[in-house]
Amino acid sequence: MQNALQQRQFPGQTQAVNFRQKIISWDKLPEWRAAMRASGRKLVVTNGCFDLLHVGHVTYLEASRSYGDALLVGVNGDQSVQELKGPGRPLNGESDRATVVAALESVDAVCIFAEPTALRFLAAAQPDIYIKGGDYTVETINQDERQMVEQAGGRIVIVPFVEGKSTTALLKKMPGSK
Repeated sequence: MQNALQQRQFPGQTQAVNFRQKIISWDKLPEWRAAMRASGRKLVVTNGCFDLLHVGHVTYLEASRSYGDALLVGVNGDQSVQELKGPGRPLNGESDRATVVAALESVDAVCIFAEPTALRFLAAAQPDIYIKGGDYTVETINQDERQMVEQAGGRIVIVPFVEGKSTTALLKKMPGSK
């Protein structure tokens, strides 16, 4: 757990980090969050499927990280991705998706959650700032998620969407796709 809390010493220079150690199990998330709070660091949280990592994702995650001291990413579990995206998804299993996201320098920790909405994940993560992509507005995000974050003293930030960069757009480019 300590590696997930390490601070960088100089811009562009990091301490050696085993990205697999940045994956926080569901049962360890409350302990991890308590340690983050005790350290006084501002926690930024976002979530998503992250099925095929692309420039839209990494741009979004980098921008998200700039709003606080640490970025926790919730990754939808396989069953919830199938419910959200339909048959044939996810293309990559939850463990692989979490590992790839954890390998990004802008990401401090990753936690897989099972539900199609982030409500339970947000209750455990207790974000200081909850980031959503520019394809949402504060009015169109899940209002239960919004209420949970705001009632706990967090705020919601919408980060601009990278136009034309999505997993759906990539899948449509693949031969044999519709």
